[in-house]
Amino acid sequence: MTFSPISQSILDGDVDVVISGVNSLLADNVSPLAILDEHVVTAMNEAGKRFEEGDFFVPDLMLSARAVQETMKIIDPLLKNMGREKAGRVVIGTVRGDHHDIGKNLVAVMLEGGGFEVLDLGVNVSPDKFIAAAKERQGTIVALSALLTTTMHEMKNVIELLKESGIRDDVKVIIGGAPVTNEFAQLIGADGYSDNASAAVTLARNIVNG
Repeated sequence: MTFSPISQSILDGDVDVVISGVNSLLADNVSPLAILDEHVVTAMNEAGKRFEEGDFFVPDLMLSARAVQETMKIIDPLLKNMGREKAGRVVIGTVRGDHHDIGKNLVAVMLEGGGFEVLDLGVNVSPDKFIAAAKERQGTIVALSALLTTTMHEMKNVIELLKESGIRDDVKVIIGGAPVTNEFAQLIGADGYSDNASAAVTLARNIVNG
């Protein structure tokens, strides 16, 4: 399959070429929405596909994600000025007691490249902070990450606090991380589980689309 120079540069992780290409298209009055849909999303979908098929590895995804991140810094303000609706809103963070962020960062960038508004709370995030962020807007998806088995129980604590706060029915919770499984997601009452960044974007889209 042949990709546009921008899409291919995202797949190659060549940030300078991506930025130059995006600025060139904008100078030619190409819509930032078209850049997002035709170049960025296309590249990230392909990166996710390659990862799932074993042709891409985490370092490859991280390079592509960095290129997307820099691209979004340019086109996201333009999209907001156009009044473009985001695909949805995701609040993401690594749970309390866990300071690992590589996987979480990768998912956040993939979601942003997929058209979502992403609020990244960082690492070692308490349940209270997740709940406060979820209350800001109805329909928020809360994405919880954990790399340590000793912190996985914090995911359940977030869900329980959502119930106590009376907003559980308005919030979807998705979880992921190396020790996390689909069985664990079902056990704690999460709405979905993903074992990689590409699948997390698909999961979030499926939730938004009902």
